[in-house]
Amino acid sequence: MVAIRSSHGTSTKRTPTLNFLSSGEVTRLLLAIAVVVGAARLLGELARRGNQPAVLGELLAGVLLGPTVLGRIAPGSAAYLFPVAGTTADILNGFANVALVLFVLAAGLEIELSAVWRQGRAAVLVTVLGVLVPFGVGAGTGMAWPDWLGASPGVDAHVFALFLGTSLSISALPVVVKTLMDLNLLRTDLGLLVVATAVAQDLLGWLAFAVVLSLMGAGAADPSLSLTLGCALTFAVGILTVGRWLLHRALPWLEAIAAGPESMLAFIATAALLCGAFTEWIGTHAVFGAFLFGVAIGDSRHLRQSTRAALERFVASIFAPLFFASIGLRVDFVAHFDLALALVLTGVATVGKVGGGWLGARLGRLQSREAWAVGFAINSRGAMQLVLGVLALKLGLVGDRLFVALVVMSLATSMAAGPLMQRALKLRVRRHFTSHLDARCFVADLEGTTADAAIVELSRAVAQAHGLDSTAIAEAVLEREHTMATGLAAGVAVPHARMPGLTRPIIALGISHAGVDFGGLDGQPATIVVLTLTPVADDQAQLEFLADISRTLRSESVRTRLLAARQLVEVRAALKETDAAQG
Repeated sequence: MVAIRSSHGTSTKRTPTLNFLSSGEVTRLLLAIAVVVGAARLLGELARRGNQPAVLGELLAGVLLGPTVLGRIAPGSAAYLFPVAGTTADILNGFANVALVLFVLAAGLEIELSAVWRQGRAAVLVTVLGVLVPFGVGAGTGMAWPDWLGASPGVDAHVFALFLGTSLSISALPVVVKTLMDLNLLRTDLGLLVVATAVAQDLLGWLAFAVVLSLMGAGAADPSLSLTLGCALTFAVGILTVGRWLLHRALPWLEAIAAGPESMLAFIATAALLCGAFTEWIGTHAVFGAFLFGVAIGDSRHLRQSTRAALERFVASIFAPLFFASIGLRVDFVAHFDLALALVLTGVATVGKVGGGWLGARLGRLQSREAWAVGFAINSRGAMQLVLGVLALKLGLVGDRLFVALVVMSLATSMAAGPLMQRALKLRVRRHFTSHLDARCFVADLEGTTADAAIVELSRAVAQAHGLDSTAIAEAVLEREHTMATGLAAGVAVPHARMPGLTRPIIALGISHAGVDFGGLDGQPATIVVLTLTPVADDQAQLEFLADISRTLRSESVRTRLLAARQLVEVRAALKETDAAQG
């Protein structure tokens, strides 16, 4: 506390006292933030280059700077930069809370509610069993051995069991999407199913966690349990129905008056913080409100890709590294690491999640290999699991030992998802789309200016070349396209369908020099359109062709040569070097 002083000495009038940071405190705070963000960004980029999630490097930065490493080799420096109490500690904790809210906002933007409703039986079964089975396994384990697992002293066993069941049943949507993108499966039928179920499981998991928080009496207002749950449920239903509709109607007007993506970013961040403040006040947690707001506004097709990208860059560059690095600053991962607990927790989590996902997929009539892939995909916990773990640690629900085991389990399941999916789907045995190209199905100048028109044009070329019904082909491909856009990045689109009666795959290639909007991942119009038709009985062909198309057309030089091609022989020449490398 310091008094405001006159420039001519001490004022004779009594003035109100204000809280100001001293020069030393400002220096310490800026150094701490610079070191944390810089180290997290550096190690996050190194993790990406090693084909690992960036969160792994960001968490490692916190471990290196926290009590685990720096606290051991240079305790004075660690205490100076990251004190456990005092003004600097409070401000860093406040930054971490804001970073957490903005991170879950960005995660909510990735959710497409409409995709969930369109997936039907398989999505419902995978969602329900992919939540109930791991929840039951986790809650049962928590009830049986709460003390050995690491429940904090005095915590009700039923509340702890609910937390553990919820924690083991939720999937990490950002990690799931990243895994599918790395395997070039995001825009496939299997990828759409996995994303839809992960979306629904995230929503169910956060609703369940809101119940756990309410049972603990957490929150600023600390209302009664029934009032808290009623308010939370009313807020969730309201924002995902009426709120979602209002945002969808208001977005075109807001986008029109906004000076650019930065203005929209300010509006979205402000609204998310207000929603977070409300859910914190009613007794759940700020992340609940921010996440649901992200879902509501992210589901609107009026939200521009440039706005989404600006928000994702804003969060990913500063706030996500700050939050995940702060996790490593909290706990000594060496002193509190329990190998037996980490192995048991990882095993219980994997058995419950993979088993539930596999059973739901099989009952949803997926092939065995695809069912295993679904189970491995939704077993990713990653970032969202860490969010739940941090909240439980802050609220005194779990101790440091269990928290460290939860972090290890989250990273292990996320890192294993991609390789296990690859093994289940046998993606290493590649079929190349180039071997199925036909000169009669190559259209050097697509006339269609919309995705539907381009699909109809390519369907007509396929029908004429192979004596098929062009209307049936177009309807099948358009139905799939309207379910989820098939645009990839860098101007490539992969419309596709499984066709009854086909005995072998058919590939058509079209070049659009004007560009066609296929909903590309980077917002760019598609100039290279590869239409793929596969037999219904060949459940692996579609996945393998789409993965191969993405790999083959990844090179900018190959795409440039392809756009200049006028005949199929020139197309083959452009793809020859890539085919040789893959073959």
